[in-house]
Formats: sequence, C-alpha cells, structure tokens
Amino acid sequence: MNFSIIQITSAFMVLFAIIDILGSIPIILNIKRKGQSVHALKASAVALLILIAFLFSGEGVLRLFSVDIQSFAVAGALIIFIFSLEMILDVEIFRNKGPEGGSSIIPIAFPLIAGPGSFTTLLSLRAEYSSENIIAALILNLIFVYFVLKSTSKIEKFIGEGGIYILRKFFGIILLAIAVKLFTSNIGSLLN
Repeated sequence: MNFSIIQITSAFMVLFAIIDILGSIPIILNIKRKGQSVHALKASAVALLILIAFLFSGEGVLRLFSVDIQSFAVAGALIIFIFSLEMILDVEIFRNKGPEGGSSIIPIAFPLIAGPGSFTTLLSLRAEYSSENIIAALILNLIFVYFVLKSTSKIEKFIGEGGIYILRKFFGIILLAIAVKLFTSNIGSLLN
C-alpha cells in the first residue's frame, strides 16, 4: 500500500469539483418533486461501485464496445444538455418510470454522480496517482455525497422555494456550459 495524503487530497479535490453534488441539488429536488424517492445510501453505494469498477476496467469496457473516451464524453454531454434544458426551461424531458427508488440509480448514481466527467477524470488520475489513493479520494467524496443526498430537504428548507428556483436556473446554465465544453472539447477529435 502506497497511501499519500497529498495524492488523496488532490484527487479528492479534482473529483469533488467534477462530481459537484452541491450543484446537483436542484436536479435532486426536482426528482423528489416528481414523486420519486431518493435513497441516499443506495445512490452513494452504487455510484462508488460504478466508479471503482470503471477505475479498473473502464478503458477495457469501452474498447470492448469499440467506443473511445471522446465518444463517451460526447454522449454524456448530450445527457447533461437535456438535464440543463429541463432546469432552465421548466420542462420535463427525462421521465423515469422505473421501479420505486429507481431514481436513486438512474439518473442520480449514474450519470449524475458517476458520469462521463468523473469517468474521464478517473482515467486521467490513474495516469498520475496510485489506485489506493484514488479509491480513498472516491470514498471520501461519496461520504460527502451521501450526507448531501440525506439532507436535501433541510437544504431546501434553509434556502426556501425562491432560492431553489434561482439555484435551479443558475445551475441549469452552469450544466449547459459544462455540456457545451464537454461536447466541443471532444467532438473535434471524433470528426478528425
């Protein structure tokens, strides 16, 4: 084992920015408003398992389906784009009619927490840091995600309905910008 506080801290900070669970609060509240229940532990655990699995087998799985990371990122950008449109325009595009608690898996665990951005980041981090430090950073991030998911109702009460509306619009625009950035930075290499 080669644990390094510096590696864990920097990997944690990069993943924290990419996962951006605080920015996802309006999406989570919107899912709850549609009558779907969100199970914090289930969503966090599934996202952690997906991310750890992708850390070790992501490139292989993508190669198996003849999909490169750029194509994967562009597909993720389109999903993020749809979420951003829902938030900005107050429309429902993504309908989750799965089993009760299904929204904890899709779209929260995947692709909101464990999505193209975090997958791409994990592949990049693997080139620089040892796996055990990345896993430690992932676990710390998902503990934080768990607590945020657990307290979204308290956060909503604290901010109020008007605050949530403003946050939703603001983060909708941020998500739209992230989608555009992800799309434009990866579409060029696909077209070449």
